[in-house]
Amino acid sequence: MQRPTIACGGLLMLAAVCLQACVQPRPAAPAAAAVQRVWPSPPAEPRIAYVRSFTGPVDLGVAVSRWRRVLNFVTGLGGKSENLVKPFGLALDEADNLCLTDTGAGVVAFFDRTEKSYQRWEQLKQQRFILPVAAAVAQGRIYVADSGLKEILVFNRRGQQLFTIKAGLARPSGLAIHGAKLYVADAVGHCVQVFDLDGNFRTRFGQRGTAAGEFNYPTHLATDDQGRLFVTDSMNGRIQVFDADGHFQVALGCFGDRPGQFGTPKGVAVDRLGHVYVADARFDHIQVFDLSGRLLLTWGATGGEPGEFWLPEGLAISRANEIYVADSYNQRVQVFKYIGAP
Repeated sequence: MQRPTIACGGLLMLAAVCLQACVQPRPAAPAAAAVQRVWPSPPAEPRIAYVRSFTGPVDLGVAVSRWRRVLNFVTGLGGKSENLVKPFGLALDEADNLCLTDTGAGVVAFFDRTEKSYQRWEQLKQQRFILPVAAAVAQGRIYVADSGLKEILVFNRRGQQLFTIKAGLARPSGLAIHGAKLYVADAVGHCVQVFDLDGNFRTRFGQRGTAAGEFNYPTHLATDDQGRLFVTDSMNGRIQVFDADGHFQVALGCFGDRPGQFGTPKGVAVDRLGHVYVADARFDHIQVFDLSGRLLLTWGATGGEPGEFWLPEGLAISRANEIYVADSYNQRVQVFKYIGAP
């Protein structure tokens, strides 16, 4: 006797019914703690407050469609396919919409906070991301440094690839935009390269070394409102600060295990008040400096609770001084806010 078959459409309908019957609704989030988590601890005046964490679009208030849940059920993804695996690079656009790279999943995601929409790209045309480590966003364009591909891919929010930048890049590892300039940290080239926003090369500065203005595997980048460029000089254990033309200004920190020193400096960002934030993956904390290099505050420890980290990577800070931290091995992004006096 011939074995009966079920059409694909019928299979999906059956899956939808099973999904409704078997999948329990997402439990309500626990009530917020009565005591706000702040740093430093009382009785000192608080400067940093914990806001929230998110591990995927649902935590951001983005509803997952029924069709997406059906497909996840059929494919066995269990609705977790869009959760963060290893968040790495963070960037904010002019409206403080968040773009992030996930090196564990090999994807780039974009969250529009006004529209409550979440987009996610695994590839552009036929090119899959391999190791997307950094992002920058400006004028509707998303710039992604993929150190596996050894190039920068540029596309719009419809996922249409516009162009790539790859000539002369050994291993792009960090991106930052200020005005009409795109800064690229080249880790293996031990330099910073500068392009215009259409990908045309303008200049470069730096070489391998330990002197001021020299680098040993630069990784993360940030700029401030004055156009200063902040470079994580990773294997020299410091943050170097340059003016908009690439002239050295000052260095923050050095290797060590004391306050104001670094084990493994990673992400760097600057708030509207001129405070410089640096993530240290070795000690799982964030340190805050002023522009002269004076240590102002440290918060964080190894762990999975709010305000604790496990190999933090990228940082980004909004115009309202919201501090986003890619808490990489905890598979989440934590959000804090500077609440101290100006």
